[in-house]
Order: sequence, then C-alpha cells, then structure tokens
Amino acid sequence: MLVRNYDSECHTKCNFGDKRLTDRALYIQDHLRVKYGQPLSKVFKNASDLKRTYEFLANSKTSFQLVTEPDIYQTANKVKDFPIILSVGDTSFLDYKKIKLKREEYGPTGNGGNGLILHTSLAVAPDSGQPLGILWEKVWKRERLEKGKKKKRTRPFEEKESYKWVEAIKNIPEVLQRGNPIHLPKVIHLFDREGDIAEVFEELQNLENAGILVRATHNRVLKDEPNYLWEYMRKQPVQFSFELTISPHETRKKRTGLFEVRFCPVKLRSPDRLKESDSFNVYAVYATEINVPEGEKPISWMLLTTEKVESISEANTILRWYSYRWLIEEYHKILKSGCQVESYRLAGNSMEVLLGFLTTISADLLRMTYLHRTQPESPADEILTPVQIKVLKAKSLSRKKPKSVDTIKDAIEAIARLGGYLEHRRKTPIGITVLWRGWLELMSLCEGWELRETL
Repeated sequence: MLVRNYDSECHTKCNFGDKRLTDRALYIQDHLRVKYGQPLSKVFKNASDLKRTYEFLANSKTSFQLVTEPDIYQTANKVKDFPIILSVGDTSFLDYKKIKLKREEYGPTGNGGNGLILHTSLAVAPDSGQPLGILWEKVWKRERLEKGKKKKRTRPFEEKESYKWVEAIKNIPEVLQRGNPIHLPKVIHLFDREGDIAEVFEELQNLENAGILVRATHNRVLKDEPNYLWEYMRKQPVQFSFELTISPHETRKKRTGLFEVRFCPVKLRSPDRLKESDSFNVYAVYATEINVPEGEKPISWMLLTTEKVESISEANTILRWYSYRWLIEEYHKILKSGCQVESYRLAGNSMEVLLGFLTTISADLLRMTYLHRTQPESPADEILTPVQIKVLKAKSLSRKKPKSVDTIKDAIEAIARLGGYLEHRRKTPIGITVLWRGWLELMSLCEGWELRETL
C-alpha cells in the first residue's frame, strides 16, 4: 500500500456493478501501487493474473471515471472541513505516437503527437499549499479530421476543447457534495493563461461559493475606462515590492529578482459573443520585475481574481496562491516520469482505464512529498503501515548513526534516502524524483519482509 488509509476509505467506494470486476480493480490497484512505472508483465508475474488484467482494462464495463471515483470521493471527504480550498487546473498531453498498430485508437495532440489529453483539477490547502488529492479529472482523445476538411469555427462552446475549464467549475460542486452535502467549502479555481477565457468569468458570476484566480493572457478592454488592462495597471501606484529567487531556465540564469506590485479593482468588458454579461468585476494584481540584469528578460504576472484585494496582505495572499500552481506541473511530472504513463502500448480504451489507476497513484505521491514540508512533526503512522515503519527502522539500524522514524519528516527522509537522497544536501528540499524511487525501493523491501515472516 502507498498510504495507510487507502484501504478503508477507497476500497469501500470501488464499485463496478459486478463483484468480480470490483475485486479485480482492487487487485490491480494494490499491485500497481507497489510497482508503479514498471511493465505490466513485471507487475503481474503470474500469467493468469496478467491475462485477467488485460481483460479488465479492455472490458466495456470499466472506465477511467469508475477507476478514479474512490479517490475523488476520498478527496471530497478530506476537504469537507475547509472553509476555502484551491482547485488548481491544467491540461497534460500524453503522447503515444510510437504505437503503430493501435494508432487509430488515439488522437492528434499537436506537433505530430498522437495520444490522449488529460485535464485535472487538483485540490490544494490555501494556507499551506499542501496537495489534498484530485477533485475532478477528464480524459479524451481528439477526433481526426478528414483530409481537406477544416474545423467548424461556429461550434457551440460546449463542444469546444476550451469548455474543459467551465466543465470543471460546473462539476466540482457535485463532487464536493459526496463528501459533505451540508457544508461545501468555497472553491477558488486557479488557472494559468490558457484558462483566461470570458466564459469562465461568466460561469462564476452565477455561482455563490466559487471564485477564480487566473493569470491573464488577453489585454482586455476595460468597461468604464478608455484603456486596456495592461496600460491601465501600469498607471497604478506601486503598493509594495518583494524579492524572489528565480530558478534557472533554458533562456535564463538563476537570479534574485526584485518585483513591484500594483493592485486595484477593474471592470473587464465582455466579448460580443456573450449576450448575458456586458462586463466582469474582478481585481487585478500586477507584479513586474525591475532592475533586470543586462541580457535577461523581465518576468511579470498579471493576475485576475474575483477575491477582494484591497490591502497588501490580500495581494500577498493572491501571489502566494498563484505560486501553488506549480504543484500540478509536479503532478504531471510524477505521472510521466515516475509512473511512466507514456511507456505502455495498449489500445486506446484500455490505456484510459490504466491511466485511471496511475493518476490516483501520482496524486498520492505528490501529497506524500509535500507532507514532509507542511506537516513534518505529525506521527509517521498517519501515512505508513506498521510493516513500512518496521522496514525503515531496520534500514536505519544498518547506518553508522541510526535515525528514528517517529515523525512524517523522519519517515519521508528515510524513504528519500532509499531513492538516493544525499545527506550532505539536507538543506535542499526533497524532490519528487528521489521520493518516488524511494517508495518503489521501500515497497520491494516490504515485500521481502512479509515473505520472510510467512516462513
């Protein structure tokens, strides 16, 4: 097991309407959690089990939604006592262009890619930035266009791919009602620039218990000002400044950036295609880098939110919330590099079902990674089974200076060491790569431990 409480909460919610399918789903989940990222032939060494796994994945009664349902329920139950949660949304393209025989069961993904598209809404605690699990998720493939045909530009919005942003906003309240139908937390949807579409603002105007924080991409016309968004914000007074360590990138070196921050309410004019709304009342928080080194491009963020921003403290909260958007990038990294989701060679529908198992594992690995940073002193037995704790303690005794495994901090550091974490770099936060490697090593050690105890 990857987490201690998975069995009690998720297994009881797994239901395929057929006991044999439900039992098989639980069996597959438990085995993938021990050997995620490996070929199915190594996960299921028994030929009969491997055959039944392939049959389950190809069964018309199984689906991505049914596989992810238990974990989404668990997330809804986990956030029921939060007054506010963040829902970080983003899309990932999964490429299977190397598959030749089953190519038609996937769809184009751009730049010659061929595969599936996954859109995820990840629940995050607003105060700590702790990932809490998946709130809503959707997988689909694009339809192939016949040669010579072009996409219709007059399609209803609900049929466009960009509808995914509104679709998440519409579906999450229903998901949360499963956890607690009486009290629903307020949901702040956090999107990057792709989610800056007028239909998102329009949808949220009709919801009382939801809001938006999005990085703007469009230099929109303002309703009551003879100006555009960017030009208007540049004229606002600087309210405060802050320093931020900017990570190195292909086009930049690591540096410490100084940012000036402006904020104020703005009224955005809605596009003509929307008939019910003529404007959207939001707050803009504009952070721009100054004194940029020669040869470097300045970094800036234009953030739009329905949350009130009338003080420096409230502006800082918005900037901090936006920094949590990186979590979903980490989630996609675990899915692709840790769980090796693009390495499988299955038919399209079977791959979608397998993807359901791997997304829940990836979300759990992400959650565990950040518990080390947000809840370090909590007891280790909140996340580990007794066998896992015994194994980590036994490994610790083999060290020159044995360490305890009493807290989450101790446990995660012990697991990271199994994955190659170096002690002399302890000031560096534990990364997801060494942690997922460590989990696999721990699972292997636990398997040997349990085999030894059966003798």
